[in-house]
Amino acid sequence: MTTSQKPLLPEAARRTAAWCAVVLLVTGVAAVGVWLCIIFQTAVTPVLLALLGTALLGPVHGWLVRRRVNRALAAMLTCVALVAVVGGTGYIVVAALIDTGDQIVSSLGDAGNWIREHFGITQASDIGSAADSAKSLISKWGASAASGVIAGLSVLASLLATSVLALLLTFFFLKDSDRAVGLAHSIAPRGIGDIVEAMGRRAFEAVEGFMRGTTIIALIDAVCITVGLLILRVPGAVGLGALVFITAYIPYLGATLSGAVAVLVALADRGWVIGLWTLGVILAVQQLEGNVLQPMIQSRTVQMHPAMVMLAITAGASVAGILGMLLAVPVTAAAFGIIGELKKRYGSGESSAPEPDFDS
Repeated sequence: MTTSQKPLLPEAARRTAAWCAVVLLVTGVAAVGVWLCIIFQTAVTPVLLALLGTALLGPVHGWLVRRRVNRALAAMLTCVALVAVVGGTGYIVVAALIDTGDQIVSSLGDAGNWIREHFGITQASDIGSAADSAKSLISKWGASAASGVIAGLSVLASLLATSVLALLLTFFFLKDSDRAVGLAHSIAPRGIGDIVEAMGRRAFEAVEGFMRGTTIIALIDAVCITVGLLILRVPGAVGLGALVFITAYIPYLGATLSGAVAVLVALADRGWVIGLWTLGVILAVQQLEGNVLQPMIQSRTVQMHPAMVMLAITAGASVAGILGMLLAVPVTAAAFGIIGELKKRYGSGESSAPEPDFDS
């Protein structure tokens, strides 16, 4: 005679415990993956940058290939164009900021004095003190620069090596992109090659959509703000527009930083009236971006809530600083693309995956 033994825990508690175990396992695997990326960041960083470059330049390379240009030659021409655009934009930004750097520092002191005189806020003098301190540091920097020249050269060499490696990887990724499907099937365990291919496609499409949409939006923002600054006769308008274009790849935070720089330059050179007009132009462009451009251009890409974007940027900054802020959103977009593909395959009633059962 057999008697059925009553489960120790009710069904709801067992299901909750099972899913908690799954969440802990996935979190542990993700933590190990992040730790390995930090340990091998010298190799991981160029690969991620190359994937971003490939996602951005893929349409250009495909256009050249369709015009019967050799794949290797098309990849080389695309990379040369990338170097020309990035180098030219960087030169314009640096030159403009060097030309207007003293004005930005002076504007901080002027803003502090204006606030103290009109509102009687004594704490505003701290702004002027900060500006004076910045000026003294800049004046003393030349005397102490020799002690840090070795460290500066080391950082510069590291950045240069990472950039060159990322550029070479971008070239090979573009040239051999037609072999990606075969590679996914060859490295995947037997029977799941199609799943790996589908997840890879969704992840890359998410990154490609993010990069393409962000580039188009950044270009429109930069052109609109540059035109506004030229109309207001703000010095360094072209350089400030280029700064807007570059910082647009860091959502929300980048636009705030570049807008603050533009307002400070306008305030320093043209006074507070033009500074307010500059602020109005920047806010108008940001409203155009948030309410019109993003819904229209990025409607077919992975959509993330602004809170999720800010959390991703914060996490990326804590892991890898400015580079982490740049890579956080596309990496998160790729993760959402993979999750979407898994949900599409296993979340429907036709082919639903079995729920975890830890009773047996």
